[in-house]
Amino acid sequence: MNQTFTFSTNKPVASADIAVKAINVSKFYNNFKALEDVNFEVLKGQVVALLGHNGAGKSTLLKLILGLLTPTRGQIQVQGHNVGSMSVRLSLSLGYLPENVSFYDNMTALELLGYFAKLKGVALAKVHELLAEFGLEAAKDKRLSTFSKGMRQRLGLAQAILADPQILLLDEPTVGLDPLASAFLYQKIAQLKAKGCAIIISTHELGLVQDQMDRALILGRGRMLASGTLTALRAATRLPNQFFLHSLSHTQRLDVLADPILAGCIETSSAQGLKLAVPQEQKSGVLHHLLQKVPAGDFSVEPPSLQSVFHHYMETVCHSLPQVVSADTTQVTDMAQGVKWEAAV
Repeated sequence: MNQTFTFSTNKPVASADIAVKAINVSKFYNNFKALEDVNFEVLKGQVVALLGHNGAGKSTLLKLILGLLTPTRGQIQVQGHNVGSMSVRLSLSLGYLPENVSFYDNMTALELLGYFAKLKGVALAKVHELLAEFGLEAAKDKRLSTFSKGMRQRLGLAQAILADPQILLLDEPTVGLDPLASAFLYQKIAQLKAKGCAIIISTHELGLVQDQMDRALILGRGRMLASGTLTALRAATRLPNQFFLHSLSHTQRLDVLADPILAGCIETSSAQGLKLAVPQEQKSGVLHHLLQKVPAGDFSVEPPSLQSVFHHYMETVCHSLPQVVSADTTQVTDMAQGVKWEAAV
């Protein structure tokens, strides 16, 4: 039996502001549990990072939201409707960019977007507008077989937002892209968010999504391990802050090593400096001691990264799934032990 402990709650959210909602969603394939008892909400104008190991259930969840799969139990609600019938799916304002964009290579960019524009009832002027906006105007008459990975991703995103969707699903949108192309993609995502679009990004590139997301949803073996803002997840995991002391003089190093509070926090020591791992509750005390020995310009402080938070939860996956942490409401849910490692789906 699952038991839920709620320590605090958020302000209630109006149903009209909820773009996507999962209620006890499970998806089974015979004895394989691709997803089990997943619950979350995505609000309008919110970017949610969907994280997890390969086979965690991320792609299955995206397909459920798209209506390509039907839950074994539970409900997926998109724009207030249960995604089930074809008529409901056709009425939804959804955009989707798969991980591996596949186009008709003999078509041109103009022909492809023009084709989708006719299907979606979009004016041809919008096609030319997007081609220019995505830097593809000069290549609009070239065959897609000549397009680079970055150009294909740009074209794929242009196709996904062609009809101004209110919900956008992105599956590994920056895989294989150079930093410039990735930055362009996230710039467009920020613009869509500002217009009120709800965006779910499934990605393994945590460093890129960290500063762009509002919340993260972390899956492991089909279960929801954690959900919340990065600030809330940091608090829930209680991971330490990292203090980097660089360019220390010999005297400064000795002073730090002689201080019992500072020395107790040292994680690594090298010729380049010292690295301290400092629990949040000790941060102010360590900072006070440090400033007495080292000028502020000679050290830096970094809170736990999204990658550190992610690896913290993945460690639980490697052993068992004892609990689910919802940092949005600071909920802890006990879960059954001994979940077997399943093949990726």
